Amino acid sequence: MPAELEPRPTINLVDPDLYRNGDPFSQWRWLRAHAPVYRHPATELPGFWALTRYDDVRAAYRDPETFSSAKGILLRPAGHGEDPGGGRTLALTDPPRHRQLRNLVDSWFAVRAMRSLEPKLEKIAQTVVDRALELGTCDFVTDIAGRLPLYVICDMMGIPEADWELLYGLTSQAFGAGDAGSQRIAHLQIMSYFDDLRMAKARRPGEDLVSVLATAEIDGERLPADDVILNCDNLLVGGTENTRIAASGGMLALLEHPGQWAMLAADHGLLPSAVDEVLRWTSTATHIVRTVTRPVDIRGTTLAANDLVTLWLPSANRDESVFADPDRFDVTRKPNRHLALGFGEHFCVGNVLARVELRLLYQELINRSVRIDLAEEPTLLRSIVVNGPERMPVRLRG
Repeated sequence: MPAELEPRPTINLVDPDLYRNGDPFSQWRWLRAHAPVYRHPATELPGFWALTRYDDVRAAYRDPETFSSAKGILLRPAGHGEDPGGGRTLALTDPPRHRQLRNLVDSWFAVRAMRSLEPKLEKIAQTVVDRALELGTCDFVTDIAGRLPLYVICDMMGIPEADWELLYGLTSQAFGAGDAGSQRIAHLQIMSYFDDLRMAKARRPGEDLVSVLATAEIDGERLPADDVILNCDNLLVGGTENTRIAASGGMLALLEHPGQWAMLAADHGLLPSAVDEVLRWTSTATHIVRTVTRPVDIRGTTLAANDLVTLWLPSANRDESVFADPDRFDVTRKPNRHLALGFGEHFCVGNVLARVELRLLYQELINRSVRIDLAEEPTLLRSIVVNGPERMPVRLRG
């Protein structure tokens, strides 16, 4: 039903059950049509403006002087204070500091670097699929989609291979569905691990990302230890979580649309466009926060300095004014100017890596004629931060 004809739904974008059991797209569709600049009331979270149209989200991304990242990029209860990474990490800095930090690692994620890494990435994809086939029945999220990006970023960061499973366990605990206490403990263990690794790499640098950060200077000064640790954590999470959810959410879409999977199997040349459609369709980062630095008008509504603005990426990527038939999953979709990886200054530094990982994973499954069937109904994440499968038990046959 077109949004213009839909009755107004109850709008509550900060209910985590909405993303597990509800239909957030009906709320976003109604907001795009009737209230694209919507004032969301405070709950345990502060009140904020919600932008749901593609052009408004893109414009906010393009204007870091007005829409700042430095105070945090996720909704947080007021009692938690500001994000400790504010002004210190790639994700939570504005120009010029953002560009200075990005320049340290950009070359590691460039197209040329990815081409040289691709043979190693192919071997990692093969290893992951081998292991899953041996299991026969496994959780696609944790046993396949989770391991590939984690192993890849661990390798790029110079983390010894003997520690990869340790980091896998800690990240699964820190960002999984467990209780807040165990999540916090796991996160502290990750930070402690990176502190030890930072000191080791500062003494004996190697050819890896942690060595780059541990020995980097900006304006003639070494990065503070806490900044190195926070950026390592940022790279680990950014390099694993969204790719894990996109890969599993994309596989779910392909299982639900078997004709699309058959098209990929028949024509591998469709893989690049399929990857972009997976990224658009899954839009794993549910919202991104910006803080208004000066009064700004959006569609006749004035936002004041210090107001919080949320950019709802899954909504922007289903905007009817930009995407033809946006609720159709189409691996041949072109053009596909989605915003799943951000835009402007904060276009994801690992965008090429994410695309390569998704392509190689699906390619490996296709090349080996792996048959995949759902063993149980998937469980979706109960989260307002990321959306997609939390568990997806599957049966694999080679």
